[in-house]
Amino acid sequence: MTDLQDYVGVGALRMRAACRADVAAVVGLLSDGAGALAERPKDLTAYHGAFDRMQVETGNRVYVGEIGDEVVATYQFAIICGLSLRAARRAQIESVRVRRDLRGRGLGRALMADAETRARAAGCTLLQLTSSAVRAEAQRFYVSLGFTASHVGFKKPLE
Repeated sequence: MTDLQDYVGVGALRMRAACRADVAAVVGLLSDGAGALAERPKDLTAYHGAFDRMQVETGNRVYVGEIGDEVVATYQFAIICGLSLRAARRAQIESVRVRRDLRGRGLGRALMADAETRARAAGCTLLQLTSSAVRAEAQRFYVSLGFTASHVGFKKPLE
């Protein structure tokens, strides 16, 4: 990893759609922090397969934020068309992560601004996300961006 301690502000952050070569870096970000993967997997075969399947789905992408040539942040963006909420087109944000040593420097806000820009451009009328119940800091962050904790989420493993 490059020493980014002199990094100030978000001007150096460049957002782009992830490519298959970014999968290892994205999985690394997902395995760091509260609510993360149990451990960083050594075999990325399943993750590469999932990424490949996402590429053929309309409106389901992973985006990465780079500083220089390093992936330092990520989020997943999916467009959901539905009949509820007056047939609202929604953008679902998942797996928002910033590299641990760069947190608190505005990169998360830049990620979410990028997601909002993409949602508006896609004609979405709602930006929604879920956050793991154990990620209290993330929840405070989302509230600071204007999100409201309007629903209770449920999950049921199918394994």
